[in-house]
Amino acid sequence: MRPFTLLIKPTGPDCNIACDYCFYAGKTCVFGAGRHRMSDEVQETLVRTYMSLRFEGSSFAWQGGEPTLMGLDFYRRLVALQQQYGRDGQVVTNALQTNGILLDDDWCRFLCEYKFLVGISLDGPKHFHDIYRRDGAGRGTYDRVTAAIDKCREHQVEFNILVLLNDKNVEHPDELFDFFVKEQRIKYLQFVQCVERDPATGEIAPFSITPKQYGDFLCRIFDRWLEHGPEQVSIRSFDSVLSYLLGMGHTECTLGPQCNDYIVVEHNGDAFCCDFFVEEKWRLGNLMETPIEQLAGARLKRQFSRNKRDIDNKCLVCRHLDICRGGCPKDRLAGAGRHNAPSYFCEGYKRFFEHALPRFGEIAARLQRRKKPPE
Repeated sequence: MRPFTLLIKPTGPDCNIACDYCFYAGKTCVFGAGRHRMSDEVQETLVRTYMSLRFEGSSFAWQGGEPTLMGLDFYRRLVALQQQYGRDGQVVTNALQTNGILLDDDWCRFLCEYKFLVGISLDGPKHFHDIYRRDGAGRGTYDRVTAAIDKCREHQVEFNILVLLNDKNVEHPDELFDFFVKEQRIKYLQFVQCVERDPATGEIAPFSITPKQYGDFLCRIFDRWLEHGPEQVSIRSFDSVLSYLLGMGHTECTLGPQCNDYIVVEHNGDAFCCDFFVEEKWRLGNLMETPIEQLAGARLKRQFSRNKRDIDNKCLVCRHLDICRGGCPKDRLAGAGRHNAPSYFCEGYKRFFEHALPRFGEIAARLQRRKKPPE
């Protein structure tokens, strides 16, 4: 069967901080209140059934909520199970997306030893990060997050930084670039655009960014990236555009022709099509009742992926259709409330493509020349 990857939520929506803009905290309405933790039985079934498919690469991505709330012993057991059920030549990768609060020496030694790729959320300098990323007592988390980053460096943990662009930091691309690239010496960056609707009013939430802000931000960060040297720092969305121009397709699903081949597995074994769509409508089943390959290949999953191809007529006549494909369905719903509407960020993407595509083309051509063997 066609390979797929796993995005796993072992603690469901539970987290040890309380970010104002967190879209997953509201998933308690799906799973109920109280404590959410993946049991040993679900963990073993997940690993055993997925590893039995013998994909050339078996990819586990652990997210939340906050996945480190499971405790380090959960991940030690994970590695033991992967070793138990794996076969010679089977490549296994683990990724952990975390707020970093709990990462100490023991965690970092483990993450380094077993080559986990760690993503740490950091929204910029302290005066930006601590606006929305606070703990339950209302205290900022910046100092604890940067201490965790220092621990990762000390123990040679491979990590990248995820930045959520909100109404505050999006207005300061130069300050963010200088902070991350020059001050913090970060080599791998991911900027994620924030747009959510307030469930109480139905209006765009105040911490969201506008399409114009997003377009302006991308253009300025692109210019800084180009000046600094594209080979010196990886920005995920830019890498994806280059991959597309080099004929290898997008490396992230936002601008791809269909949604990624992954399934979300919740703490109780429930599987969903996408973590932005953890709702009963898109529930595939439960891996304790249905083989995981049947969940990933379910008709509902195929329908979800195909839905992205259903795009607005305005998109069909857009010159950027091939590289954009209408954007993420979540962002389409945020705009007009239907899956085949133009993306909420449409105008921002257009501004960015007009600004950057000619120079992206030059970079892609240069990379092609380097790869071409001498005659």
